[in-house]
Amino acid sequence: MGGPSAEREVSLSSGRECAAALRVAGFDVVEIALDSARGDEIVRRLGDAAPDVVFNALHGRWGEDGCVQGLLEWLDLPYTHSGVLASALAMDKTRAKEAFRAAGLPVVESVIADADEVRRRHVIPPPYVVKPNDEGSSVGVYIVHDGANQPPALSDDMPARVMVETYAPGRELTTTVMGERALDVTEILTDGWYDYAAKYTVGGSRHVIPADIPAEIRAACLDLAVRAHKALGCTGLSRTDFRWDEARGLAGLIILEVNTQPGMTPTSLAPEQAAHAGIDFPALMAWMVEDALCRS
Repeated sequence: MGGPSAEREVSLSSGRECAAALRVAGFDVVEIALDSARGDEIVRRLGDAAPDVVFNALHGRWGEDGCVQGLLEWLDLPYTHSGVLASALAMDKTRAKEAFRAAGLPVVESVIADADEVRRRHVIPPPYVVKPNDEGSSVGVYIVHDGANQPPALSDDMPARVMVETYAPGRELTTTVMGERALDVTEILTDGWYDYAAKYTVGGSRHVIPADIPAEIRAACLDLAVRAHKALGCTGLSRTDFRWDEARGLAGLIILEVNTQPGMTPTSLAPEQAAHAGIDFPALMAWMVEDALCRS
């Protein structure tokens, strides 16, 4: 847990919650809080711990983009969540969309552009969204509304190249996949954009589970989440986020992205859906560990 990404604090919170639940489930747990992405540090700490399985509670770059997964493969250590390729594909939003399109899944159009050009002009007609191509948790997301006269004033810490995608209006929906089983559909209600603060601040958002949506849309979310999970080659737990424009019915349902390592904090969506399905947090953690061992 921890690491150097923009999501370090969330990872530490997730890690502490997971460790506590794993102990309740009867496992012996060693918490490894990483300060950097140095491979030699990770190898040394894992060597000292000598684990039977690694529970990966890292988020963002290095932790869920295939990097640490590749290191764990090299060390021949079983680990939770998705493998190298699925993790790398999901973190690269452009490549993930290509996989979704190939599988016939609904996504919005997007381009990759130089950040400086995005600051100078509208690279696609508003409304649109600007985001890093390879970060998660709504880090560095800018919304340019319809009729906006000026392009977005991107911060200096945005990457040199960014994704610009057509804005998908509608309601925020999400579905967790556990193995090959879609658990349920949650609607996320916020006062504004479901950004980093809304995701990880108590009271920043309200989760309605099961979502108050038509049966046809619920069934579509469950189906699309499993298909997206499989299209990327995910294993273990994943969460697929949707936008649904109810005025357009089924045609208004769009996949935003797949999270191969959903947050495991007290405000997180995946544990809520598992609990709603009758799987408490320690049981969910135990399943993830046993799933990793079975796959190894």
